[in-house]
Amino acid sequence: MMREIELFNTLQREKVRFVPQDPQRVTLYVCGPTVYNFAHIGNGRPAVVFDTLFRLLRAIYGENHVVYARNITDVDDKINAAALEQGVDISQITEKFTKIYQGDMAALGTLQPSLEPKVTTHMDDIISLVGRLLDKGHAYTTPDGVYFHVPSMATYGQLSNRNLDDNEAGARISVDGNKRDPADFALWKAAKPGEPAWDAPFGSGRPGWHIECSAMIETNLGITIDIHGGGHDLIFPHHENEIAQSVCAHDGTPLATIWMHNGFLTMNSDKMSKSLGNVELVHQLVDRWPGEALRLALLSAHYRAPLDWTDELILQSMKTLDRLYRALDGVWNERVEPVLPDGIMAALCDDLNTPKALAELSMLARKANKAETFEDRKRAKAELLGAGLLLGILGQEPQAWLSRAGTAVEDDVTAEIEAMVQARFEARANRNWAEADRLRAELAARGVEVTDGKDGASWRFIS
Repeated sequence: MMREIELFNTLQREKVRFVPQDPQRVTLYVCGPTVYNFAHIGNGRPAVVFDTLFRLLRAIYGENHVVYARNITDVDDKINAAALEQGVDISQITEKFTKIYQGDMAALGTLQPSLEPKVTTHMDDIISLVGRLLDKGHAYTTPDGVYFHVPSMATYGQLSNRNLDDNEAGARISVDGNKRDPADFALWKAAKPGEPAWDAPFGSGRPGWHIECSAMIETNLGITIDIHGGGHDLIFPHHENEIAQSVCAHDGTPLATIWMHNGFLTMNSDKMSKSLGNVELVHQLVDRWPGEALRLALLSAHYRAPLDWTDELILQSMKTLDRLYRALDGVWNERVEPVLPDGIMAALCDDLNTPKALAELSMLARKANKAETFEDRKRAKAELLGAGLLLGILGQEPQAWLSRAGTAVEDDVTAEIEAMVQARFEARANRNWAEADRLRAELAARGVEVTDGKDGASWRFIS
């Protein structure tokens, strides 16, 4: 029996049962990067969240039956400005940062999406879509380009729960004397000297921000897709405007069945911003921390909740991975095929509840630590590996993780524990059983299990 998934649909403001239009071709689209600079860890959160959803969908419907598209925006005001400043073609900027972004996301353990459509390779599709909106009376031309006329869509604002009265000129809505309404937004921007431009029946220029996703979705996935995802900051205006374009171009046909949005990421309780100097770039973080620990930190909170990014959060993720890999190391010699654990599957099928999934994973680690029989060890290893496949972790051999400098615990904590273990070993050697028992009890209270051997004692975290 196929598992049922429930996902929170931003459009309906409630959790709904996920029913794909075609179980043989489940479609997922997530807004990707504008490639003009390095990705920060906030950019990594949607990539990791929707990679986890991708893994879950593949586990349920089959790897060959899920199509995940994450676009690349490779023409944009910021890209144009960077190219002009450096005196190069925009492709030199975009190709460089596309590769960097892909490498950064791979370091966070994300699978390669099925498709990575680029704006510059979909110009014909974009121009065709703009033309249809003009023909249907939902758009108009001005000397600045082509605008979508927001009042032409009676249901505009349903995703963000806004009405036209809310759409006053202001945040992200430019004031332009050529607009018929302040809420109208650009579909096509007229060519400017020194900027890249493409010929179109309505004038040479380039796409507006929103039209690209509508066109790429239609071309690559279809008129209506199963799931559309992105960060909470994209609900308005980007996703609201995508809906307007696609629905109006297709006479009311929905763009997506379910809309999903991940919560904001803050830095030590502050908004991440260049002005505060607290922007953490992924490529710098992976120089300091294992990418696997960064991924686990990103999954530590529910995807819809805010996530406060701190060094303490990463250190806790390191410690968690240390415990998991030590548990896996204890059963590593058994040859098994991964098994998807029921508890992990149930948690992820409940609107990607990763905190609950991680709690289930801790229970699996405790079971592995207690496994005594051959069959128990095999089952423990199979479930740990299966959980890792779903969450995008535990992909290394345990000793590869455990042998890294500092393992996964702060150096001072490691030194303190090792000193206690050595003191206990010496107490036993001196037949000071009371002191040895006291130290063992203190270590156990800190979640440390000690194993005695003829050449000394070894230890591992068990909780």
